[in-house]
Amino acid sequence: MSVVFQTPTLETERLILRPPKPSDAPTFMAFYATERSQYTGGPKTARRAWDFFGTEIGHWVMNGFGMFVVTLKGDDTPLGIVGHWYPHGWAEKEVGWVLFDAAHEGKGIAREAAEACVAYAYDTLGWDTVVSYIAPENDASIKLAERLGAKLDANAPKPESSGPCLIYRHPIPEAA
Repeated sequence: MSVVFQTPTLETERLILRPPKPSDAPTFMAFYATERSQYTGGPKTARRAWDFFGTEIGHWVMNGFGMFVVTLKGDDTPLGIVGHWYPHGWAEKEVGWVLFDAAHEGKGIAREAAEACVAYAYDTLGWDTVVSYIAPENDASIKLAERLGAKLDANAPKPESSGPCLIYRHPIPEAA
């Protein structure tokens, strides 16, 4: 038996945001073996990282949306994952972001991808609100949320089993 489902591909000025594919698993697993993954549930053993990669793909099947793999136009190397997340126990639908390598920070990649995903959430998915759950120590993600225009929402419900987190609420884009 096969499961067939459609996933969109988003394109920005410099980036392609595409669905995850099996060949992305080694890069994903390598990231989750590092301390860099500490704000996204890591580090993880290779088995747990592989399981979580399967969760990323399954999220698309179960919800009809999910995290995109971010690549530069003309180069299919995975730079990170950015997109839509709403697993069981999450209080609200989220747009989240992860760059796998610090070498890609400071180039506007996460911002460009996250802007496209927030707009897609409002314009295409029809969400009426978008949040980002961020670990209080994750200064880079907090700064990105603020650059995106998101505001700290101290009264928002926290996701189940998330541990401490800050909740940033994204404004509705003017085009929505």
